[in-house]
Amino acid sequence: MPRLPVKKIRKQMKLLLLLLLLSCAAWLTYVHLGLVRQGRALRQRLGYGRDGEKLTSVTDGRGVHAAPSTQRAEDSSESREEEQALEGRDLDMLFPAGAGKLPLNFTHQTPPWREEYKGQVNLHVFEDWCGGAVGHLRRNLHFPLFPHTRTTVKKLAVSPKWKNYGLRIFGFIHPARDGDVQFSVASDDNSEFWLSLDESPAAAQLVAFVGKTGSEWTAPGEFTKFSSQVSKPRRLMASRRYYFELLHKQDDRGSDHVEVGWRAFLPGLKFEVISSAHISLYTDESALKMDHVAHVPQSPASHVGGRLPQEDTSADMLRPDPRDTFFLTPRMESSSLENVLEPCAYAPTYVVKDFPIARYQGLQFVYLSFVYPNDYTRLTHMETDNKCFYRESPLYLERFGFYKYMKMDKEEGDEDEEEEVQRRAFLFLNPDDFLDDEDQGRRTGGPQATQPRPPARAQTTQGGQEGQARTLGPAVPTVDSNLSSEARPVTSFLSLSQVSGPQLPGEGEEEEEGEDDGAPGDEAASEDSEEAAGPALGRWREDAIDWQRTFSVGAVDFELLRSDWNDLRCNVSGNLQLPEAEAVDVAAQYMERLNARHGGRFALLRIVNVEKRRDSARGSRFLLELELQERGGGRLRLSEYVFLRLPGAHVGDADRESPEPAPAASVRPDGRPELCRPLRLAWRQDVMVHFIVPVKNQARWVAQFLADMAALHARTGDSRFSVVLVDFESEDMDVERALRTARLPRYQYLRRTGNFERSAGLQAGVDAVEDASSIVFLCDLHIHFPPNILDGIRKHCVEGRLAFAPVVMRLSCGSSPRDPHGYWEVNGFGLFGIYKSDFDRVGGMNTEEFRDQWGGEDWELLDRVLQAGLEVERLRLRNFYHHYHSKRGMWSVRSRKGSHMGAS
Repeated sequence: MPRLPVKKIRKQMKLLLLLLLLSCAAWLTYVHLGLVRQGRALRQRLGYGRDGEKLTSVTDGRGVHAAPSTQRAEDSSESREEEQALEGRDLDMLFPAGAGKLPLNFTHQTPPWREEYKGQVNLHVFEDWCGGAVGHLRRNLHFPLFPHTRTTVKKLAVSPKWKNYGLRIFGFIHPARDGDVQFSVASDDNSEFWLSLDESPAAAQLVAFVGKTGSEWTAPGEFTKFSSQVSKPRRLMASRRYYFELLHKQDDRGSDHVEVGWRAFLPGLKFEVISSAHISLYTDESALKMDHVAHVPQSPASHVGGRLPQEDTSADMLRPDPRDTFFLTPRMESSSLENVLEPCAYAPTYVVKDFPIARYQGLQFVYLSFVYPNDYTRLTHMETDNKCFYRESPLYLERFGFYKYMKMDKEEGDEDEEEEVQRRAFLFLNPDDFLDDEDQGRRTGGPQATQPRPPARAQTTQGGQEGQARTLGPAVPTVDSNLSSEARPVTSFLSLSQVSGPQLPGEGEEEEEGEDDGAPGDEAASEDSEEAAGPALGRWREDAIDWQRTFSVGAVDFELLRSDWNDLRCNVSGNLQLPEAEAVDVAAQYMERLNARHGGRFALLRIVNVEKRRDSARGSRFLLELELQERGGGRLRLSEYVFLRLPGAHVGDADRESPEPAPAASVRPDGRPELCRPLRLAWRQDVMVHFIVPVKNQARWVAQFLADMAALHARTGDSRFSVVLVDFESEDMDVERALRTARLPRYQYLRRTGNFERSAGLQAGVDAVEDASSIVFLCDLHIHFPPNILDGIRKHCVEGRLAFAPVVMRLSCGSSPRDPHGYWEVNGFGLFGIYKSDFDRVGGMNTEEFRDQWGGEDWELLDRVLQAGLEVERLRLRNFYHHYHSKRGMWSVRSRKGSHMGAS
C-alpha cells in the first residue's frame, strides 16, 4: 500500500495554498461575470464613498441611518427571491386577496426598439375623471387601453395645469453608468412609480408612491415628504434599458404636477428630475388609430381583467334580485295559458290619442307604474345631499329636521316648551315672518334674530366700564326671556371671546369705542381680575341635555305620499311601490284560475315581479311574473299581462278598432272585480331587437359598447338582437372593421357624411331595419346594460299599444357600476324602445328641425308617440347606467343646444 508523501507536501505547502487561492479567485470571477450577464451582481459587504474611505454607516434620502452592510435591507444586490417577495407584497397591497384572480395578459415581449425613440416617453391621458387616488384611475372604464389622448413627453416632470385627469407615462430608462440608483416620485395628488428588472413590462415592480387614499400630496420637488416616496437602491447597468411606468391622478384642487427624480446611492446627493437624455419611447404611436391597442403594454401596474379592490358600496340596488336572472327560466307555453282568463277590451282613459298636445308637454301625460316587490331602485345612498323623496322643503329640514314626526313624551313643565316649538314651526310656514327673521339674522350676523340685551353684553366685553369699576365675580348672564329653547344660544365652557370667530384687524373697534370709555390699559387689568375672581361674568348659559327624553312615533310610509304622475323634480326616488296585499291578491286569483283550467298541475313558488298601471276609471293593468313548479316537470316562468277591470266600467271609442267584440266585465260573487285577459296586449319573447346607435370619433366608447354587446350575447345566449351603427366619418378608428371582429349575432354598418346629427343617424338606422314587426331601441354609446335588458325591452313593447322609455341612472364623475353614485335621468327620453311599425306611423325622427345641434328631439318624439294613442311605459331599471364622460370636444361640433339633457 503506497504511503502518503507527507514530507513533500509539507515542503510545498505554500505553493499548494497559493494554487488554492488562485483557483477560488478564478471561480468567483467566473460566477460574478455570469451573474452580471443576467443583470445581477455578487453581494458587496462594504460601501465606499467617493474618497475611497470605508463607510461605517450610511443614510437614506430621509436622513435615517441604515443598518450595517451585513443586514442592510436596501442593498441593491438582494437575491431574486427577495425581489419576488417584494413584488408579491406590492401586488397584495394594490389588489387584496379575494378580490379576483391574477391576470394572464401581461406583456412579456416588447416591440422592436429604435435609436430615434430616445429623448421622449409615451404619455396617455384619461380626462374628466374625478378622484385623487391612483385607485380611482384604475376604476376608469377605459383604463389602460383606451385613453382620451395619446402623446409624448420629453422629461419625467409634467404639469398640464388642468383638473380631474389621470396620466400613464411609460417607456424605458437608460442609466448613464453602472451602479446603485435610488428613485423618488413627487406629485399632487397621488402617484406610483413602477420599475422593471429588465425591459419587460411583466416584471415591473412598485418601487415608490405618494399616497393611496387621494388625500396625500407633495409640493413640486419635495422628494422626501413620505417614506414611500423613496425607493430602495437598485443596481442598474448602462448597457441595458429598463421599462418603467408612472401613474398619476389629479383631482380638481391644488397645483397639479408629477415628477420622478433619481440619484446615485451615495451620501449627500440630491434627487434630480430624469431628463430626456436618459429616457426613450416604448413604441411610436403617432400613426396608430385609437382602436389599435395591441401595442399598449400591460403590466402589474396597468392591465385589463385584473383584480380590483373590493368596493364597499351602500347602494341597495346592487343587492341580488330574482328579476335580474328570471329571464333565464323557461317560459310557459302560450297554449297552456289559453282560456285561463276571459278576454276583455282594454282602452285606458289616460291614453291621449288625437288629443292636441303643446310642444314638449307630453311629459305631463306619462304615468308611472307600481312595482312589487321592492326593487331597491330608490337611491338611498344619495339622500344625504338630496332629500327630495320626503317632500319637505330643504330649508325646513335644515332648520327643524324630522322632529315633527316625533311626539316627545311629556313631563311636568314640558308643555310650554313643545307648544313653543310648534309655534315656531308654524311661523316658519309664513313666508313674511320667515323672511323678516332671515333679514334680521343677516343684519345681526348670526343665525338667530334675537340677541342678549346690552347689559349682558357689557358684562361679557372685557375692558367695559362695569368691569373696571369693580371686581368681577360669579354672575348669571341676562338672556332675553322671550327666547324659546330653540332660539337660545348654545354655550360652551369657553368665554365669549374664545368662541367668537376670528376678527380682522380693526373690525368692531368703532362699536367697542362707542360703548366702552375705559383707558387702553384697563383691558389687561380686567383680565387679571377675571382670573383672580374665578368664574367669569357673562358666560353663556349651556342648554341642558335630557338623556332620558323619550318619544312616541308611528310607522311612517312615505311611499303613500307619492302619486303615479311623472315626477320631474326628484331624481333619487325609485319606482313606486305596490302594496303587498294587492300583488298577492292578483297572483292568487290567477293561480286559482290556472289550476282550475289544468287540474292543479302548477304550484306557485314565488312572486318575482308585479307591475301595475292604474286607471281609476276603468281598472288596472298588471304585468304578472310568477315562478311556477310544474307537477312532474321543472320550474317555469309565467309572464303575462292581465287586467283587473272595475265593475260597470264602459269602454270608449278607442276600442272600436278591435275586430273582437268587447266582452262584459265579469264580477266575483263578493262584488269585487275579476281578472281578464286584455285584448291585443301580449308581448313576444322571440321578437328581434335592433339597437340603433349613431357615432362619430368615439373610438374608446365604440370599442366598449361592442364589448358589452358581445358579453350580453355570451351571457344570455340570446341571438335575437342586432346592433346598427351609423358612422359619421369617424377618423379615430375603423368602425366597420370593429363590427366585423366583434362577436355579435347580427350587425349593420351605415356610413354617413358630414357633421354628427343624432336625429338623422337614428332615422337612418331605423330605415335600415326591414322587418316592421321588430323592435328598434334608440340608444347611446355610453350605456351599461343589465343582463335582462333584452327581456325588459320585449316585455314593455307591444305593437300598436306600448312603447318603452326606461329611466337610466347617470353616474357621477369618478363613479362606476360597482359603486354607483349619481341620479336618475327623469327628464331624458333619449333611450326609447318601440316597434318599427309604430315608429314609422308616428313619423319617425324630426330630422328637419333637429340637425347638427341636438337637444329636445326626444321630447318632440314623445309628443307624437302619445298623440298616436300609444302608452309609454316609464320604469327605472336596475343596474342600467349612463357612464360619465367628457363632453369637451365631443362629436367635433359646437356646444349642444337646449337646456335639458337627454340620454347622450
